[in-house]
Amino acid sequence: MDRPKILAYYFPDWHADPRNAKWFGQDWDEWKLLEAAKPRFDGHRQPRVPLDGRFDEATPAAAEHQIRIAKEYGVDGFLVDYYWYDDGPYLQGALDDGLLAARNSDDITFALMWANHELVNIFPHDDPANDSPRRLKNGAIDRAAFEKLARHVIDTYFARPNYLTIDGRPWLTIYELGNLIVGLGGVEETADALLWFDEQTRRAGFEGLHLDAVIWGVGVLPAAITLDNPSELVRKLGFRSATSYVWVHHADLGRFEFPRAEIGPLRTAAFAEYERYAAELAVPFYPNVTVGWDASPRTAQDRVFVGGRYPWTTTFDPSPEEFREGLLMAKSFLERHGQPHPIITVNAWNEWTEGSALLPDSHNGYGFLEMIRDVFS
Repeated sequence: MDRPKILAYYFPDWHADPRNAKWFGQDWDEWKLLEAAKPRFDGHRQPRVPLDGRFDEATPAAAEHQIRIAKEYGVDGFLVDYYWYDDGPYLQGALDDGLLAARNSDDITFALMWANHELVNIFPHDDPANDSPRRLKNGAIDRAAFEKLARHVIDTYFARPNYLTIDGRPWLTIYELGNLIVGLGGVEETADALLWFDEQTRRAGFEGLHLDAVIWGVGVLPAAITLDNPSELVRKLGFRSATSYVWVHHADLGRFEFPRAEIGPLRTAAFAEYERYAAELAVPFYPNVTVGWDASPRTAQDRVFVGGRYPWTTTFDPSPEEFREGLLMAKSFLERHGQPHPIITVNAWNEWTEGSALLPDSHNGYGFLEMIRDVFS
């Protein structure tokens, strides 16, 4: 098997954004939550302190530094969480003004992961019993808004020389199939919209569109839609691959000890579900490796930390050596299932407020990145 591509999810909420300013105050970003985080139980490793400190990701200098690190340690590309609602993009500054404006931008591959989930106010979330926080934006968009998204993505990103393609097809991951279908009006309507997107991509000079679906068995975000038969939808909607976003999508966190649990059983549960997907899907399934999980920075820090709805969930804080075990399992998974274009997704490059970041911090240093370089040298 060829060396798999290592694609890390990139979460772009570390810069000032006009919508955030309207909702949360001038110059708000998630650095505010990260820096305000406190230990919530004995031995709780908060706040997380990035080794490079606070930086504005929507600047070429910051992006250049991140790209150098990724390239040095064997991260081949970023799957950038891309937000597009009925009235256009959100948090696009990290990509447009940072990653793509960097002088070394072409040193790393990138692609979009359309994060089409409902956006609710969990910044922070103030009540562990509240499963209906205030909605900021609806993730389900109609055909007109979808076509604006498609045209913008084709014109702005697909033609970039470092955009990820598979067999000449630009890659686009879609996070939530349920929201996609709700917004477009049904399965048949969604299939028609995706076929139109594929045709527009062909007209732009490509072989078509490589659609990649995120699938899961357990919804994490408050309004997440869990599908009964994602494999059938992947087939009907013309997806060419599927993957996972994070291990907590594949196990009921209520079954784990609170407030902290070992990551081994969570990893085992996720890979058991990956095996099932590999058996059921007619397209390749690409495994995910998750660095860790701790969403407590998104909870109100003056409230007692008790179990409840996201983000009041069990934390997992593994060592780099435990992360290495996940990399080895993903490598073995790909070898056994023989995908033609082996890919491993990693959660995540910089999800500090969910406790999952490859970027070095004051506790583990470059340990997680060193594991990638060690396993996939």
